[in-house]
Amino acid sequence: MTAAPGSLWRNREFTLLWLSQALSDLGSAIAALAVPLLLLGSGYSPAQAGLVGTVGLAVIVLGRLPAGVLADRVDRRRVMLACDVVRLLAFGALGVLAMRGAATLAVVVLVTVIAASAQACFGTAEHSALRTIVPVAQLPAAVARNEARSYATSLAGPPIGGLLFQLARSLPFVGNAATFLLSLIGVALIRRPLQQPRAEQPAGHASALAEGLRFVFGNPFLRAVLLIAAPLNFAIQGIIFTLIVTLQRHHTPPSVIGTVETIVAVGGLLGALVAPTLQSRVRLPVLIRGICWTAAAFLACSALFAESVAAAVPIAAAVFLGPASNAALFAHQAAITPDRLQGRVVSVVITVATSVASSAPLLAGTLITAWGSAVAILFFATAVAVSAVAATVSRGIRVMGPVEELAG
Repeated sequence: MTAAPGSLWRNREFTLLWLSQALSDLGSAIAALAVPLLLLGSGYSPAQAGLVGTVGLAVIVLGRLPAGVLADRVDRRRVMLACDVVRLLAFGALGVLAMRGAATLAVVVLVTVIAASAQACFGTAEHSALRTIVPVAQLPAAVARNEARSYATSLAGPPIGGLLFQLARSLPFVGNAATFLLSLIGVALIRRPLQQPRAEQPAGHASALAEGLRFVFGNPFLRAVLLIAAPLNFAIQGIIFTLIVTLQRHHTPPSVIGTVETIVAVGGLLGALVAPTLQSRVRLPVLIRGICWTAAAFLACSALFAESVAAAVPIAAAVFLGPASNAALFAHQAAITPDRLQGRVVSVVITVATSVASSAPLLAGTLITAWGSAVAILFFATAVAVSAVAATVSRGIRVMGPVEELAG
């Protein structure tokens, strides 16, 4: 049986799954810094190093929908085990090649594509499995802890990757491989099935994906999630990019510019820690609407400091509120979605949100060139206001109740 409400950390299966994903996220964060450092140190141009990062992000976005189908058709634990084995071998090989000075651009691109594909599959399977090992009443707390994990690993990964690279070029990749080995062990130790019994013969891939799309777009609450999550991700990405570009144009030292994302990540981590308290004290519809409108106001305020690192503070305040909203929305999604559809529903929601966000840097650059940084920031803040309007008028949000009421 799963642990009783109030004792989530005593839930052995959740703890193992959480630790496995934390190690997986940490490995990805280490690689995110180490890969461009390796390429730049090997004589490749910044454009080539940036291209590798773009390829990795594109593969993750494109891989989400197939990964959702896979997570609903195949044993989810086996999917995660296979992903860890693949990444362990890929980064272990890259570490050996880096040690020998043979890590060419083609090799790094290949490893990046393999790792990104595995990351999309592992993450989707992990999200899909949450509902089967966590009681409904604990879903908001579980999602909040997942949010904290994501922010914590994004803070810890780059410094670890930089330190290891400074010691030896191969060490970040060997260390990355080690995180996947530990993740593999954690997943292997999970005893309970990560999906409910599947009595029906699974449909073909196209039909299975179509079924997931129909479920998402046919559900008022899930349609509202798309209208809330996509603009929020889009705006945060756009404003952070705008601020970084603006600071660079004003010759701000790179070390100072780097503090922007650190400040924002700290805001998200702190928000994830207090998210369960907020959810327990405020009705979910009120919480989500209030978070959206408050985030829009904070992001608009950052336009007043567009040429200073101080702009990161109101951005961090907006991000501070994000985990509580995400925990409420994704916990409710997990509670209302049949297990056989979890992977596809999660993949559709994440794909829509990340696809929209991927266009933010290009649009931000265009707005900065045409009208300046303050206008660009206000544009993105307006996008959040649109999500706030959606949260305010949406019937799917208005009728939300405590997830405990959905147990059964």
